[in-house]
Amino acid sequence: MQQGYFITGTDTDIGKTWCSATLMQYFKGRGQTVVGMKPVASGCHWVDGQLRNQDALILQEHATNFIPYDLVNPYAFEQPVSPHIASIDNGKNIEIPVIKASFDALKDRADIVIVEAVGGWMAPLNSTEDVSDLAVALQLPVILVVGIRLGCINHAKLTYNAIRSKGLVCAGWIASCVIEDMPAKQLNIDTIEENIDAPLIGELPYSKTPDFSRFAKFIDFTISE
Repeated sequence: MQQGYFITGTDTDIGKTWCSATLMQYFKGRGQTVVGMKPVASGCHWVDGQLRNQDALILQEHATNFIPYDLVNPYAFEQPVSPHIASIDNGKNIEIPVIKASFDALKDRADIVIVEAVGGWMAPLNSTEDVSDLAVALQLPVILVVGIRLGCINHAKLTYNAIRSKGLVCAGWIASCVIEDMPAKQLNIDTIEENIDAPLIGELPYSKTPDFSRFAKFIDFTISE
């Protein structure tokens, strides 16, 4: 049966890509084929005349089979700003049906599709739609990445409640330790666990460089099944 997961976060720059690649490594370790998708990315750079995003390239690299970049990242923008602003300046409106078509093309290529969203749960994609609308269109269970830093409890509760308000399943959440020597780190994680009715499926330790094979050892998805 085809499965996929929609990866969202409590904010930007809290480790969604590292968590997405870690999940890809985890599922590969269980003998499943997996591909990654980052539908919208800003802050891209030019490579051989084409815009490329570093996060999308990581997802492309860690798939079990080669996926053309345009399927991995249908909307790539050079400016490191909110995608709806970048798209206005670029003159290319972000359309959810275009993303859905790319996702549908990927479904036939692997057992699991990991879809990493841009920014936070309600980051705008265009003048009327945001990331949450994309999640509804794809109808995937959601995995919430929580950046463990000051304010994370509030952000985690708000985001989790917003996910549920859309009628979507939150399959679990990942504690992404983005600050070295975070004060009361464990107490923050424990408090989020007590306030979110979704399993903690992993805690990614603070690291300056990624090691996705090592990170995958911290994931336990069986507790959500």
